[in-house]
Amino acid sequence: MDLQQRINAFAKLGLFLSQFTTKGIDKNDDIKENDLFFDGFKHQIKIAEENNGWFSKTNILFSLESWSNALIISNINKWLEKYNFNEVNEQTIAIIMAGNIPLVGFHDFISVLITGHSVLVKQSSNDKHLLPFLAKYLEIIEPGFKGKIKFTEDKLSHFDAVIATGSNNTARYFEYYFKNKPSIIRKNRNSVAVLSGDESKEELEALSDDIFRYYGLGCRNVSKLFVPKDYDFDAFFNGVYKWHPIIHETKYANNYDYNKAVYLMSEFDILENGFLMLKEDKSYSSPIATVFYEYYENPKQLKEKLLSDRDNIQCIVTRGDFENRIAFGKTQNPQLWDYADNIDTVEFLLKR
Repeated sequence: MDLQQRINAFAKLGLFLSQFTTKGIDKNDDIKENDLFFDGFKHQIKIAEENNGWFSKTNILFSLESWSNALIISNINKWLEKYNFNEVNEQTIAIIMAGNIPLVGFHDFISVLITGHSVLVKQSSNDKHLLPFLAKYLEIIEPGFKGKIKFTEDKLSHFDAVIATGSNNTARYFEYYFKNKPSIIRKNRNSVAVLSGDESKEELEALSDDIFRYYGLGCRNVSKLFVPKDYDFDAFFNGVYKWHPIIHETKYANNYDYNKAVYLMSEFDILENGFLMLKEDKSYSSPIATVFYEYYENPKQLKEKLLSDRDNIQCIVTRGDFENRIAFGKTQNPQLWDYADNIDTVEFLLKR
């Protein structure tokens, strides 16, 4: 396979995924190999939902829709245009995937294959149904991928480099275990929003998507607010109200009730509106159904703080002048060139 064949294959995968959106699942008879794969993938979505209570059908379809929007020829070309693919020494790259949101390791997967390497995937037990099916689709529409994709549940062996994602605790294990291999090892990160108090209701409604999508379980979910002194939290609560039906979803509601009870018994001061709690806290990682907040006085000092804490932060959502800022409502729609932890995965892979 040459690079163009790989690009074409992922664009065809994007077309296949375009049948599965938050607006509905609609079969397109013009999609290649659809009779063989469409009903099967519908079944995998159902199994994934049944296997993991956090993988609601809506969240699975949101992820698939996001990937279908990303995997179009113009986006893929823009993503790859700055790289040199002329001298790739094909290797086997192991990927250890997290399972916090649907297809969370998919970007690593396509990065390995688009650079011409073979991939050895160790999936999380929480997200093991969707990717193998999509890998089989890739092998059918582009036979050059056959033999280049392998999944394992065993101890990893016979690989040349590794990309591993986990908690801060598992990252320490990864760093020790893979100390003799080229690696990208990702730890816990969270996203923050910096508010000025002048945000429109539309901006705050968009921010609510950054908070609640995937129940707040992703590293791109906003889990912490920085607000000025005397900030009007009523405006924030009005902005996020569109997500209030989330409290009727059992796993989220159970976490809300549990964390609220813990806060009340600990006599913590909290603000809450019946489906979200706000707690003043200097930490970045908040429990489900909770967003931490912290006051700031000087925007320049806040910039310096966030810069010094950059290893804990994935995204900064704001309209302010912050480096690599993200617009309200956009954290869960990253582009192909938006790399986790700001580590260029493709550059890493092309140096192998």
